[in-house]
Amino acid sequence: MPRSAPMFTPVLIVGCAIILVSFAVRSSFGVFQIPISEEFGWLRADFSLAIAIQNLAWGIGQPVFSALAERIGDRRAIILGALFYAAGLVLSSMSTTPIEHQLYAWFVGFGVAGTGFGVILGVVGRSAAEENRSMSLAIVAAAGSGGQVVGAPLAEWMLSFLSWQSTFLVFAVMVIAMLALLPAMRVPPAPVTAGPPQSMGSAVMGAFRDPSYAMIFLGFFSCGYQLAFVTAHFPAMVTEMCSPVQEGSVLASLGISTTSALGAVALSLIGLANICGTLLAGWLGQRYTKKYLLAGIYLGRTVICAVFILMPITPESVVIFSLLMGSLWLATVPLTSGLVATIYGVRYMGTLYGFIFLSHQLGSFMGVWLGGRMYDAFGDYTAVWWIGVAVGAFSAIVHLPIRETPRALPLAAAA
Repeated sequence: MPRSAPMFTPVLIVGCAIILVSFAVRSSFGVFQIPISEEFGWLRADFSLAIAIQNLAWGIGQPVFSALAERIGDRRAIILGALFYAAGLVLSSMSTTPIEHQLYAWFVGFGVAGTGFGVILGVVGRSAAEENRSMSLAIVAAAGSGGQVVGAPLAEWMLSFLSWQSTFLVFAVMVIAMLALLPAMRVPPAPVTAGPPQSMGSAVMGAFRDPSYAMIFLGFFSCGYQLAFVTAHFPAMVTEMCSPVQEGSVLASLGISTTSALGAVALSLIGLANICGTLLAGWLGQRYTKKYLLAGIYLGRTVICAVFILMPITPESVVIFSLLMGSLWLATVPLTSGLVATIYGVRYMGTLYGFIFLSHQLGSFMGVWLGGRMYDAFGDYTAVWWIGVAVGAFSAIVHLPIRETPRALPLAAAA
């Protein structure tokens, strides 16, 4: 009886470590929303636009870095991404105007693209055995959640004794330090398929001619909208709209005495719950139809968000929402990337997923930017929250017609 391939390879372990650091920093920016805006007297939309641009740059950079990884090598692409990331953080720490933050957000966004899902999922997907692929992708996504568990509370803790500028510099050092792990990431070469060689361009054009690829692209928009809005605005939303933490409550006994601290902890709870939810999604993705699992996740998010905003916002409801939403948070990532690999193969998986991820980040831009603009217009986040509910319902529906079967014809066109 042949031995099964090992699950935890050096590529998977290093990939998880890089994603953890990258996402710990990325997920913390919502904690800086109020400190930076109050220091300079900015409108909420000013810093929100910087975070929105960061998400847009991440989306634009994702297919670029994924393609670079397949051209010049994964490790070189990751090094380039880390340099962009650290440079953006350092330059942002010296910024005193909204336009400077918005300009340097492009560097941070490209940095996240080079150290994020597009590159890491591509290399892990290629290196994992077929029987382990869905679970390996889920483990990487769960590592991103691990970053979210520590990122926001770490930023909140450092802000208690450091300026936000110094905190950005510490994060820049963390990003550069993770490059020490790269020598252990020995990536196997991309598989060679039988028949005429296929170019990256023909693969991408063939995918975009496939209606299923278009539906995956459209469906991932709401994931980005919801996740980026919550990451960027939920700490501020909880700080301002949640009823006070009561003395003697369980939260108070845990040291969470203010709504500001609760907002940071809420992001951590989302990340914590998502570790379990993402691993479960990966396990289910190896056994059941991925498109139906994705439709169920988006439907679940829609219901959770609708119920939360209809009810009074209390510390208890924030905790319940964080745990429920967290269980579905990045559960879409192993299923969506796995769906791309199932339908189109793994040869250009990183690039094809990178373009899908662009839709995610267009949604992220809209969620963060609209959050700031509509807050300034209406004084709260209710209207933009309901838009998130609507796009979530759309994504649940648009996944249903996807044809989840392997096929080469759309990708076999001559370059």
